Amino acid sequence: MIIEGKDLSKYYGSGESKVVALNKANLEIAASDFISIMGPSGSGKSTLLHIISGLDTPTSGTVTFDGKDIYKTDDQELSAFRRRRIGFIFQQFNLLPVLTAKENIIMPLLLDKRQPDEAYLKEITELLGITNRLSHLPSELSGGQQQRVAIARALIAKPDVIFADEPTGNLDSRSGNEVMEMLKNIWKGFGKALVIITHDSRIAQMADRQFAIVDGVLSEVTAR
Repeated sequence: MIIEGKDLSKYYGSGESKVVALNKANLEIAASDFISIMGPSGSGKSTLLHIISGLDTPTSGTVTFDGKDIYKTDDQELSAFRRRRIGFIFQQFNLLPVLTAKENIIMPLLLDKRQPDEAYLKEITELLGITNRLSHLPSELSGGQQQRVAIARALIAKPDVIFADEPTGNLDSRSGNEVMEMLKNIWKGFGKALVIITHDSRIAQMADRQFAIVDGVLSEVTAR
């Protein structure tokens, strides 16, 4: 699995009101990569994540997944690609309040008209320590438990890569540390590429490859 973003730029507005959110960024993600992208608020890091994961289109540049340009597909095909090949974890847990933890986890499969692999579901929920919380509603879970449910949801379709946008941003330091350790274990144990967006240097330094982004310009801090 190789994802390549080449000369990615994203502009908003035009003329004097033009805002450059991303400026000719280049990023290659391989199957075994653990990548962090660090930058302050407004630096373009979330814009980059959204573009390279198929959530938003670039103004210019290309994103290829195993050599195929993902933005040369129709919306239906792109949505299916995201559901099947990519797992997303956000700062906001984005759990549906009327569904149990288990129902939230398997929702991506149901949207794709697939049934969960119960053995795999058990494996990931045991790893995340939420097996005994699957019948609970989000309101009955702590913030750390909600984020673990969100991580399980990101894993349930057996994606190739997981994109995490400030995954510890809504957690206290203890819960945040636990979530990061779990993400590292998932990266090692399940062989998923992991890309984390963060403004926290401590989290960024956990990654094997570290990038910085400032004013939309991306640079690699550590060599492969």
